[in-house]
Amino acid sequence: MSEKKRFGFLPPKRPVVNVIELTGVIGSTGRPGKSLTLSKLEKAIDEAFKPKGVAAVALLINSPGGSPVQSRLIHDRIRALAGEKAVPVFAYVEDVAASGGYMLAIAADEILADPSSIVGSIGVISGGFGFPEAIAKLGVERRVYTAGTEKVRLDPFRPEKADDIDWLKSLLGDLHKVFIDLVKSRRGAKLATETDLFSGDVWLAASATRLGLIDGTASCRDDLRRRFGDRVKIKKIATDDRPLFARLLGGARGGPTELVAAFEERALWARFGL
Repeated sequence: MSEKKRFGFLPPKRPVVNVIELTGVIGSTGRPGKSLTLSKLEKAIDEAFKPKGVAAVALLINSPGGSPVQSRLIHDRIRALAGEKAVPVFAYVEDVAASGGYMLAIAADEILADPSSIVGSIGVISGGFGFPEAIAKLGVERRVYTAGTEKVRLDPFRPEKADDIDWLKSLLGDLHKVFIDLVKSRRGAKLATETDLFSGDVWLAASATRLGLIDGTASCRDDLRRRFGDRVKIKKIATDDRPLFARLLGGARGGPTELVAAFEERALWARFGL
């Protein structure tokens, strides 16, 4: 029986909102299916904006950050398609949208978060370890030969040099400015004039709203029903394009590369108590 016969009229078309889940560390961590990169997400992003007449695209974000380059590439791809297709974008933060995760969030026209979500960390970080004393005790001699005087900056097996530290801090400062300029361009007059807004600190949703980092608190489903009505169709777009067998296995397990990547990933989440 046709819809027209069932209802006595042809009911209005249900509004469709496509949802992209952006969960995990951003960048190539070496953990198959566990990281966010443009190459992995591009197909899903394109699919989300493709249908004619799609009411909106929603970003479901839960990320502690990661690569600033991949964060910006994903952000820019979303903004390009939003402009090209004239489709509004809404971001919904779950546990955390910090650092690169917040960069993903500002790809949206509006950002909403769970009241217990952590938001912000507008800063840049570089970390590592140094082992010069350890290798000396082991009787290991470090041998490095370069063409170019600066090819061996911040070698973890050699003592730090003041010039190398100054160079790194300058580089981080430049990256920080790029991040700040992007936030200002996207959030504009919504941002408060707090002096510590770009300190790298994080806030819960209520404070983040007061600071203008987000627009309020709400869950994805509740907010989309408020915007588009109870009949809204919320469609999740698959972001893991690996073959089914690889997804079921979760990729290769137990190798040293994946083990190191898992520790690095765990450390990023742990910074926010997660």
